[in-house]
Amino acid sequence: MSLAVAIQMDPLESIDIDTDSTFVLGLEAQRRGYALFHYTPRELFYRDGRVFAKMRPVELRRAHGDHFTAGAPETVDLETLDVVLMRQDPPFDMAYISATHLLDRVHPRTLVVNDPASVRNAPEKLFVTQFQELMPPTLITYDLAEIRAFHREHGDIVVKPLYGNGGSGVFVIRRDDKNLNALVEFFHNTLNEPILVQRYLPEVREGDKRIVLVDGEPVGAVNRIPPPDDARANLHVGGRAEKATLTPRDLEICAAIGPTLRERGLVFVGIDVIGGHLTEINVTSPTGLQEIDRFDGVCLEARIWDAIERRFVESREAVYSA
Repeated sequence: MSLAVAIQMDPLESIDIDTDSTFVLGLEAQRRGYALFHYTPRELFYRDGRVFAKMRPVELRRAHGDHFTAGAPETVDLETLDVVLMRQDPPFDMAYISATHLLDRVHPRTLVVNDPASVRNAPEKLFVTQFQELMPPTLITYDLAEIRAFHREHGDIVVKPLYGNGGSGVFVIRRDDKNLNALVEFFHNTLNEPILVQRYLPEVREGDKRIVLVDGEPVGAVNRIPPPDDARANLHVGGRAEKATLTPRDLEICAAIGPTLRERGLVFVGIDVIGGHLTEINVTSPTGLQEIDRFDGVCLEARIWDAIERRFVESREAVYSA
């Protein structure tokens, strides 16, 4: 199958080719003979009923310091493409939401992965609340009194921005900690969003497991171990990646959420599981492919493109039969 594929992501110059999941998705697209283009969200625009982007044809290679070659930029109507991968990093803010609305204008005539409407309606820390039975005790609120009551009930808690990402702004407040009021005041003064509070899960010291699902099916996992002096297991803030297997509890969680992911066109999803509890469902720009590939000797990016190709055929059949 020959496809014209555009990747909407951050600048190529900024990526780490040893860890970036979008990079290996691009390499696999090239291996399949797809025509590959790149543009940033700021280069996406609407004009007179059509959606365009100023994009460049690109060639990727696994060479440090020389990992891509880009051609001259050209303005391309997105409906002349076959697939757009929406892969820019969060934060999930108004710029992100605006991009989903523009991509809505072309999907599914041009297949957008993940489905832009579903991405817009599934911010990581809110989407997961649809599966509360799988989560640890959780509170989302502006109200300091509610947060203090939750703290008294559960003792050690985690406090973080509702729309944060990558471990930024995550605090552990112990039972006898006197900083809760000041922390909530700081959040209110710097963020115009509710605060997410959860019971602290001490099992995080054993790892925060990232599980990758492709079209609702679990295909691999990596365990992320926090450093001794930090409560966060995110790899880019010092967490250590370890090989992981899927437990019966992991499979139970995936079976519960998988049908919803498929129905919503969320092809590539990464979920976070700590101590058997589902804590996040990452749909904006999930990561973990390269780590799992190395530990398990697999090629998850190929599994993702297989699923995208199936979705592409189905979307074309639906468009032509309409």
